[in-house]
Amino acid sequence: MIDRARLQAIVAEAGRIALDLWPGNGHAPQVWEKSPDNPVCEADLQVDRYLRRELTRLLPAAGWLSEETTDAPERLDGGLIWLVDPVDGTRDFIRGRPGWAVSVALISAGRPLFGMLCAPARGEFWRAEAGQGAWRNGRRLVASSRRTLTGARVPADALSAEDADLVLVDKPNSIALRIAMVAADEADLLATLRWGWEWDIGAAALIAREAGAAVSDAFGQTLNYNKPDPRAFGVLVTAPAIHTAAVGRLAERAARLSAG
Repeated sequence: MIDRARLQAIVAEAGRIALDLWPGNGHAPQVWEKSPDNPVCEADLQVDRYLRRELTRLLPAAGWLSEETTDAPERLDGGLIWLVDPVDGTRDFIRGRPGWAVSVALISAGRPLFGMLCAPARGEFWRAEAGQGAWRNGRRLVASSRRTLTGARVPADALSAEDADLVLVDKPNSIALRIAMVAADEADLLATLRWGWEWDIGAAALIAREAGAAVSDAFGQTLNYNKPDPRAFGVLVTAPAIHTAAVGRLAERAARLSAG
């Protein structure tokens, strides 16, 4: 159905385009706010344009849903869409930090078929295919196998008092890279308790699932994609044995915050 090598080359080139504009390489990209506290820079738009052109050529039948493109309802008419975040972790990008990635997923009938993350400032390329496993830089990934919630490693800036039994590990700004940390057994638990967009999580969620992690929304429900409203409340990615306990711990907070 698709030229896998060409898809990987396209995503890698998108990462190169972004890296050439990254302040960590001495560039000073133009930066502005799409809305209050929601920054965007020229790299987001250049990568978005490149990916839309090349991915449409690769698979003309697929629709398009991207953080940096105005949503078009025609995407709902077909079974295939490209789900894209041109630079996930823009705040790290514009500060010259390496915790950002280009995120690309191909969605079929609401489920990811392919997921790729290119994090060139970290020297990482992540990929997964439904039913075929997940890899980082050619090495197959096996997710965390932790069996107890207490002591679980969490990529976060701080922990609340009710989560004081968890352990902080380094947190990249990119939510996709934080999800991928569970796939790589560098974290045991990633949880968000806010409304988030499909493009933030589609590729990384497939990578985590194919590595053996448990993946859901904040309520423990299956994540679906290419919905009319392309959002979900929270994402929860864990070692399989602690997923039920994590859902239980978050239940009251998720119910309260999702209704607020």
